[in-house]
Amino acid sequence: MGVKLIVVCGLALVMTIPALFVGSLIDERTARDADVVREISGHVGGQQTFLGPTLAIPYSPPPQSEADARKHSTYLISPTRASAVLKTTTEERRRSLFRVPVFQADLRMDAAFDLSGLPAGVPQGAQLDWSRAEILVGVSDARGALADATVTADGTTSTLVPSETTPDLFIGDGSQSRTKLTLFGAKVEGIAKPNAKFNVTSALRFSGAQRVAVLAYGKTTHLAVQGDWPSPGFDGGFLPLTRTVTKHGFSAEWSVPFIARGVRAEGLPDTMAGIEATSLGVSFIEVADPYQSVNRSLKYILLFFGLAFLTHFIFEVTTGKRVHFAQYILVGVAQIIFYLLLLSFAERIGFDYGFLIAGAATVSLLASNAGWIFSSRLQGVRALAIFALLYSLIYLLLRLEDNALLVGAIASFLAVSAAMYFTRKIDWYGSLPAAGISEKPGATMPQSDTA
Repeated sequence: MGVKLIVVCGLALVMTIPALFVGSLIDERTARDADVVREISGHVGGQQTFLGPTLAIPYSPPPQSEADARKHSTYLISPTRASAVLKTTTEERRRSLFRVPVFQADLRMDAAFDLSGLPAGVPQGAQLDWSRAEILVGVSDARGALADATVTADGTTSTLVPSETTPDLFIGDGSQSRTKLTLFGAKVEGIAKPNAKFNVTSALRFSGAQRVAVLAYGKTTHLAVQGDWPSPGFDGGFLPLTRTVTKHGFSAEWSVPFIARGVRAEGLPDTMAGIEATSLGVSFIEVADPYQSVNRSLKYILLFFGLAFLTHFIFEVTTGKRVHFAQYILVGVAQIIFYLLLLSFAERIGFDYGFLIAGAATVSLLASNAGWIFSSRLQGVRALAIFALLYSLIYLLLRLEDNALLVGAIASFLAVSAAMYFTRKIDWYGSLPAAGISEKPGATMPQSDTA
């Protein structure tokens, strides 16, 4: 009996090998889901990042040579105060079984400029070309534009067009993490001039997918966001000061002072590289990700096999009926098929209902199998109760998250304790006892013939 228990434990470890194929299937479906996300995102604009109104003034550097005389650069100035309001409406786009949250964003960005004493960082001898000054607005993917973007300065409204002075702006640190912003501009000749003070308002309407973010484009930036997505994730360089999340939507507000921004208020385009770290973002998260949930449940497969095989072994000991190793393998195969059922149902009806259907089917099959093996309806009922408890425990572990380790450790301890109790009278050096002998108080386990 001792040798058989060791072999059964080894068989539980061996049965985890076919589970690797289930894991590869989950990886394949996850990769397919990511492909669909990229495909749909490419049509609606993808993850969108916006840069609010920024003043760009072309200048000519002091000529050191004939070649330098033909060079032109741009000097960027951030507004003194910035305030933006972002409203989003979301929907799910489907491709076969895969879903992608896409959004439409209406964005209003206000900016107050104070050019008193500016610009102070222009190279000595450089000539500012105030006649070509522009208000720039940046967006990470212009393909998501749903309407013409406008800028209103000093009561005059202009349509944004591709910038003449600074067509692109790269932000972020490192070549792999850099983000390219496409810049659009509107002339503010006569408004932007030395020591001037003026206000600017920009209105944009864009589509995108998965995430939307606004950079802290002013010395002091305030952002208010509202949306109808029930499970937002707030990310970026700063978390919102206030947030409200309900099943009908969310709202959040950020406030970033200049000292926390960590980016200079004026300078050449290179000085804006660090502004990526100030993004104020909202991600539209799918809480019920079936692939992530199934993958997490797969990590408990050894616990599945161990407790299932241990249950059949205890039934074998207490009833005196031998169970062939092939029957243990069939029990393991049934549990592997459980994961295939769970994955296929979770894709269609969600993880919770998928687990309920796949778990109920597997528990019923294992309970019926126990009744057939031991030729006892009572053992089938016992198996039904034990396996129902086991699958309920696994589901509970998946939902507890923070306390999953604690509950799993306690449950494993209790399972081993029960196994020790029910096998306390076994003569591990002997053969399998006759049916019912081990259940009699004070009974002595018979020795094998060879003994």
